[in-house]
Amino acid sequence: MKINKFSWMLMATLSLTSLNGCKNYLDQVPDDVITVEDIFKSKANTDKFLANIYSTIPNELVQRFTNYANGGPWTAASDEAKYTWDFNYANNMTSSVWSNTDGVVAGFWNNYYEGIRNASYFIQNIDNANPVEVTSVMKSTYKAEARALRALYYYYLVRTYGAVPLIGEQVLDINAPIADLKLARTPFDACIDYIVSELDEAYKELPYTPSNSEYGRITKGVVKAYKAEALLLKASPLFNGNSEFSAIKNPDGTALFSATADKQKWTAAAAAAKAFIDEFVPTYYNLYQVTNADPFVAAYLSCRNVMTVDWNQEWIFARSNSDNNTQYDRTPKHVGFPSAAQGGGALGATQGIVDAYFMQNGLPTTDANSEYSEVGFANYKAPYDVTERTTFKMYVNREPRFYVGITYSGSYWLNQANSSSPIISLFNYSGNSGRSQSASDVTPTGYTVRKNVSSNDNARGALLLRLANIYLDYAEALNESSPDNADILKYVNLIRKRAGIPGYGEGNVPLPAGQVAMREAIRKERRVELAFENVRYFDTRRWKIAEGTDNGPIYGMNLNADGNDFFKRTLIETRIFKKRDYLFPIPNNEVLKNENLIQNVGW
Repeated sequence: MKINKFSWMLMATLSLTSLNGCKNYLDQVPDDVITVEDIFKSKANTDKFLANIYSTIPNELVQRFTNYANGGPWTAASDEAKYTWDFNYANNMTSSVWSNTDGVVAGFWNNYYEGIRNASYFIQNIDNANPVEVTSVMKSTYKAEARALRALYYYYLVRTYGAVPLIGEQVLDINAPIADLKLARTPFDACIDYIVSELDEAYKELPYTPSNSEYGRITKGVVKAYKAEALLLKASPLFNGNSEFSAIKNPDGTALFSATADKQKWTAAAAAAKAFIDEFVPTYYNLYQVTNADPFVAAYLSCRNVMTVDWNQEWIFARSNSDNNTQYDRTPKHVGFPSAAQGGGALGATQGIVDAYFMQNGLPTTDANSEYSEVGFANYKAPYDVTERTTFKMYVNREPRFYVGITYSGSYWLNQANSSSPIISLFNYSGNSGRSQSASDVTPTGYTVRKNVSSNDNARGALLLRLANIYLDYAEALNESSPDNADILKYVNLIRKRAGIPGYGEGNVPLPAGQVAMREAIRKERRVELAFENVRYFDTRRWKIAEGTDNGPIYGMNLNADGNDFFKRTLIETRIFKKRDYLFPIPNNEVLKNENLIQNVGW
C-alpha cells in the first residue's frame, strides 16, 4: 500500500552533517511515491525516513518568516528585539492582536504532531528493517534517536501551549471511529514526566559522540541536557503552583496544571543539570574559549565565536546545515558600500537589552560605582575595531558581551567586504543605515542585533542548546532548592569569568545578599549571556514576569534626528501583554473538532 502524508512527509530531507567537512548523512530526497513495504527494505530508505523525522527540528536562523522550518517568533516577540517588517508575526504578538485562528498558531501544533507521528511509526517498524543492511545495533540506535526526537517535539509543544494530548506509542489511525481520535489534554506534569522517561529510555542506546562525526544527530548528552531543560520548565512558577491556571480542566474535571507549588520540582531540576555536568563536562563539553594577548579581546572573541564556530566544544545540540536569514536581517543597510556588506538591518535590539549588559568592571549600569554615563562622547576602541572612534558614552567601557550583541551607531562593521574606506554603521536619520535610506530595510530602534552574524549567509548550524544554558539552569534550580549551596555562585561566576568580567564577590562586585538577590543576579546573567538565543521569551513567561517585562513602553534612539539629537532615548512603541499571552492558544480548528480539547485561559 502507499504511505500517506501522515506517516511520511515527502519533503527534502535534512542533511545531518557539520559544515567543516564531516561525512554527509541522509542527504537524499525520496523519489516519487514509496510503499510502506519498501521503506525498511534498504538502509537508504530507512535513513531517509529517519532524516525526515529530524527535519522537524526548528531552524531558528529563519525567524523572519515565522513557522518556516518551524522557526519561531521568539527573539522579536521578547523584550530583546523588534522587527521593522510588519509581516513578521512577532509584531502581532507584542501588540496582543494574535488569534487562535492564526495559521502560525496552528503551524507549530500541526508540524510537531506530524513529527511525533512519524517518529512513532518509525519506532514501531524499524525492527522489521532488512537485517542485511540495517544491523541490530543500527536498529537500536535509530530507534533511540526517533524516541528522543519524539520527546523533544513534545517538549517544544508543552513549552509553547502548556498541557497537550499525549498520544504515546500509538500511531492514530485516521480511519478509526471519531470518538477514538478526540483526545483530551494530558496534565502538564504528566507531559513532562513522559518526556523525561522517554529521554531516559533513549539514553540507553545512544552514543556519547555522533556516529561517524555526523553532527546534528542525537547523543547521550543531548537527551540528558533536554531532561534538565524539561524539569526546569516543570519547576518554574508558570507551571508550578500557578493559581491562575487552576480553571483549566478537562471535561472530566482533571486539572491540567498544578495549583500548589512543589519545591521538590526544583530539586529534581537541579539534580538533572548536575548529573549532566558530572557525566559530560569536560570530557564531551566545555565552555568555549579563545586565547588572545588582550584578555578583553579574548573574552569578546570567546562570546562571539561560540555562536559562529559550528560544533565547537560548547554546543550540545543544533540543527545542521540550516538556511540562514540572520545575516541579512542583522546587517545594516550601509548605503554606498560594497553589496557584500549590505543588508536589511530590520531586526533591532531594544534599549532594554542595551541597558541590561554590564559595564567592563562587572557592575550594572544602575550602580553608582559603575562609571556609566549617557552624557557626551569619548574616543574609544571597541574590541572588534582597528582604531579609536568617537563613541557615545553609553557604549563606552561596556562588558565584552555588549560588543558581541549590539551594533550601535558609530560601530565598525564586522565584515568590511574589501571596502576602500571603513564601513561604520550609522543609524541617524541621514546616516548610511538611517531612515532616509529606506522605509523598510532600517533598524526600528537605532540598534541592530549583532550576535550570531557570521562572515556570510551560507547554510550553517542553527544552535539550539549550549553548555552555558545548563550551567545557568543548574544555578537557578539550586538557588530555589538549596540556596546556601556554593555551586550557585561557582557556576554563575564561571559564566562571568569567560565573559571577561569579575564574578560576584570579586573586585568591586558585591555578593548577592540572600536567595532573592541571587535569583535576580541569575536572571540578569541569563538575560545577557543567552541574549538573542531564543531563551528570553520563554524565561520571562516561565518566571511569570512577562506582564512587566513585555508590557508597556519600548525605547530606542531618535531615528528621526541627526547629530547629538539622535542619541536620545525615544519611545518606539507601547507593547501590550495580557495574561492570556503566557501560552499559545490551542488552535481553534482543533477545539472546534474536539470537545475534549479545552482551550487555554483568555482565548
